[in-house]
Amino acid sequence: MATTKADSVTGVAEEADPYRLDPKDVLEPPTTLAGRLRYLGPGLVLSAAIVGSGELIATTALGARAGFVLLWLVIISATVKVWIQAELARWTILNGRTALEGYRDVSPRIGPLGWINWLWIGMDFAKMFQRGGIIGGTAAACSIMWPITGDALSFASLATWTVIITASAVLLLRTGRYATVERAAVASVIIFTTITVGLALSLPFTDFGYGPSDLGEGLSLTIPAGTLGIALAMFGLTGVGADEMTTYTYWCMEKGYARWTGPDDGSEERAGRAEGWLRVMRLDVTVSWFVCTLCTLAFYVIGASVLHPQDLVPEGNEVITTLSRMYTDTMGPWAKYVFLVGAIAVLYSTLIGSTASVPRLWANSLGLLGVIDWNDLRARRRTIRLLTVILPPLWAASFLWVQSPVLMVQIGGIGGGIFLCAVVVAVWRLRTVGVDRRFRGNPWLTVALVLSSAAIAFLGVYAVLDVFGISVAE
Repeated sequence: MATTKADSVTGVAEEADPYRLDPKDVLEPPTTLAGRLRYLGPGLVLSAAIVGSGELIATTALGARAGFVLLWLVIISATVKVWIQAELARWTILNGRTALEGYRDVSPRIGPLGWINWLWIGMDFAKMFQRGGIIGGTAAACSIMWPITGDALSFASLATWTVIITASAVLLLRTGRYATVERAAVASVIIFTTITVGLALSLPFTDFGYGPSDLGEGLSLTIPAGTLGIALAMFGLTGVGADEMTTYTYWCMEKGYARWTGPDDGSEERAGRAEGWLRVMRLDVTVSWFVCTLCTLAFYVIGASVLHPQDLVPEGNEVITTLSRMYTDTMGPWAKYVFLVGAIAVLYSTLIGSTASVPRLWANSLGLLGVIDWNDLRARRRTIRLLTVILPPLWAASFLWVQSPVLMVQIGGIGGGIFLCAVVVAVWRLRTVGVDRRFRGNPWLTVALVLSSAAIAFLGVYAVLDVFGISVAE
């Protein structure tokens, strides 16, 4: 899960503990843009995990239901959370501690954990349905392409593919190594970005083209009646969600940013290293944001251009069949298989991200609860491997029980949206007590953080009021 100095660019793992700061592991940061690009990685892992169920299912469904009118919300959703992500990662690199460890420091404490830790545990049970939806969506795409047993989308076919997909993810990540995750993420990001953006750009040359008037309508800052629920779910699902922000701190540590910075000895040398690796992290976040925003916009535009005019909204196990119309209606029947391959790649990459990250978060939580010794490298790896075997089958079982990928993804999105508000509170607390003033960035970054926090808080309150049937607008 860690990298050697010689192999830091490729991400080849060694026995050094990435969660332990040792002065002998420090590494001077690159000073050029080309040099920084060679150390990117955590953001691409995050992009592979993010551009999945939220974009393919929720964002496309929103475009199909609302048309172009909510395009502005897609842009805000993909952009507004980036500043929170970067702030949390900065605290991690400077302190050499994970996000869940930071959440425990935010009062009030409830037993051995902070209230945000308990909220994360509750949210992760809701996220179980979302991950089940990811497995279900992947199984549906595979079932349509090759049913194996029974008819396409029959229970027998879906169950068979669910077992195959779940087992393959467990086998791929059973070692718990960061390098495996990063390599798979980079490949999938290149594939699905090229396919998705290419289709969106080609639409103006088909019968489902869009023009400046459609884009203008999409920037009108309105929410049509009947789209609030899915809009809120989309805000929780698209862009960097609260769980991805939390996970990003683990990837930053396993890549080596905190370890290479070294423990805080108060020296100017250490401060200089910290500044250098923070620059690398910010570039990593920017690249991740660009990929996520580009793909999210592409999925929304495709749904608004192709599905909305035909009144086709992805629902139930037919979600993959409906989504395939985005390709077949524009490129012909042969494109169905192109879509299925792309859908499998997008959804499976998200499953890989979850299978890699969630066991780490639960292992860290068990450490904070005193069940295991998180600082013991062997115990940590053993626990992560065990949870990698246990958790994905539970997600798969949730899909076979509910069998509605869209609903399951939206449940996870709403849970993530609520947790996002708590993460904002944590970020401001940790920024105040755990980040020296010299590392807090320039005033413009602070303004961006304030605006980001306000937008997230507003939508969080709006969501709660809507759940209780309290209207804040006509």
